[in-house]
Amino acid sequence: MINKEQTTINQLKSFLATPPIWKGVKFGVRQFEFPEVDLNEITPIAIPEKLRLGHQMEYVCKQLLDESDAYEVLLHNMPIRDGKQTIGEIDFILNEAATQQLIHVELTYKFYLIDTTIENPIHQLVGPNRSDAFYKKLEKIKNNQFSLIHTKIGSAALLDKGIDATQVKQQVCYKAQLFQPYKTASLAISPINSHCIMGYWLRMKDFNAAEFMGHKFYMPTKSEWVFNPFKEVVWVSHSTIINAIKERLQNNSSPMIWMKKSASEFEKFFVVWW
Repeated sequence: MINKEQTTINQLKSFLATPPIWKGVKFGVRQFEFPEVDLNEITPIAIPEKLRLGHQMEYVCKQLLDESDAYEVLLHNMPIRDGKQTIGEIDFILNEAATQQLIHVELTYKFYLIDTTIENPIHQLVGPNRSDAFYKKLEKIKNNQFSLIHTKIGSAALLDKGIDATQVKQQVCYKAQLFQPYKTASLAISPINSHCIMGYWLRMKDFNAAEFMGHKFYMPTKSEWVFNPFKEVVWVSHSTIINAIKERLQNNSSPMIWMKKSASEFEKFFVVWW
């Protein structure tokens, strides 16, 4: 097992290694180009384990940006309130050192399964439990999160911090791990970045096939989903992991599974309930 410091380092590495879901400008939105960061120079700060994964990634992103000379973090995770009601949150306001340009960056880190039974390619990217979808998140960013700083309340909140919303450019840091259908050839998913494909998804009947039975398995926690599989975990047999998977499927939850095929060969995939 690995200690908390190594876990944090792994989170930082995994975040940096995860590609953006598109490059440049797509869907009318510019992708933030994450600066290079020397991880050897970082003293990792442990990420609170009880946070949901999205908030953990915000902490990871903040640590990495703080280590970069390219940007200064002016605001992070700032709630916008109308009286006692929180109407939204600004992830990051950055100052680009080279240009002094202010940039509002909304961070998203997602896991999507590619469902090729859906005709529209943009609608094919769905969450493991189908309660999430790429196109819905994209619309929320454009129509809600980006517009927030230009509302009367949002612009006033920024002005209180000395930031003029009219001078702020808006970008996304939208990273994703994608999983294609089991036994599917390489997919052409343009304008989505195919480098985001990290594994595959299947159903229980496929997982019960003989080709899986001789390997070892591990069900990572949600915090571990971002990692590439590593050997320092408690690996179990196919027959043992099946019981844990069935329990999750009965609760309409699609678990991620790591598979160890050899001492140096690993795969990651989702077993879906739907």
